[in-house]
Amino acid sequence: MTDETYLYDYPGAELTARWDGRLCIHVSECTRAHGAVFKSGRSPWGEPDRASVEDAAAIVERCPTGALTYVRADGISERPPTTNTVAISNKGPLYFHGDLTIAGAPADAPGLKTRAALCRCGQSNNKPFCDNAHEGAEFRDRGAVGERGEPLAEAQGALSVRPLPDGPLLVTGPLTILSSSGRPAWTGEKTALCRCGESSKKPFCDGTHVVTGFTAEGAA
Repeated sequence: MTDETYLYDYPGAELTARWDGRLCIHVSECTRAHGAVFKSGRSPWGEPDRASVEDAAAIVERCPTGALTYVRADGISERPPTTNTVAISNKGPLYFHGDLTIAGAPADAPGLKTRAALCRCGQSNNKPFCDNAHEGAEFRDRGAVGERGEPLAEAQGALSVRPLPDGPLLVTGPLTILSSSGRPAWTGEKTALCRCGESSKKPFCDGTHVVTGFTAEGAA
């Protein structure tokens, strides 16, 4: 275990996994993976040596929130995907996967460089990150996407995500938006995504946050 109470290390011979409690929303991609690298109720919860180093790394990279990361003894690190995506989940958060820079993200959370779950219901106490508040708030959006955007000149590149004060997520860079069914629905290089939960054109912002008085810290 590390010195910080929200960070836990699980060492193995070739890979050390780290879990960040600030970001985990218990999607269970890790514990349901074949190989028992992570197992609920076991102590220690994480045992990287139960799989090959490649399989253990792949299981860690399944985590959609960035809560799980790893350090390999051979120095190989996680690479961002060739296409930046955000999946609009059914009644849940925005799942980003890409070459990410999230303004204001904790410096000690390396998983957020490739994976993040950002709040879109407006109720999280850990904004801009999801904390599962959408469940208690009975957030109802199913994750359909109506707009198509513009074709991308280049699919690969850095993606900047900046929470605006009391407003949406401003996203800049090549992006593909996936509907909750997995359909590639929108492409473009700049958009504003709703994070107040009230937009009539979700996942995009329509300015409703101004009318409802939504409040949330932004990032420089």
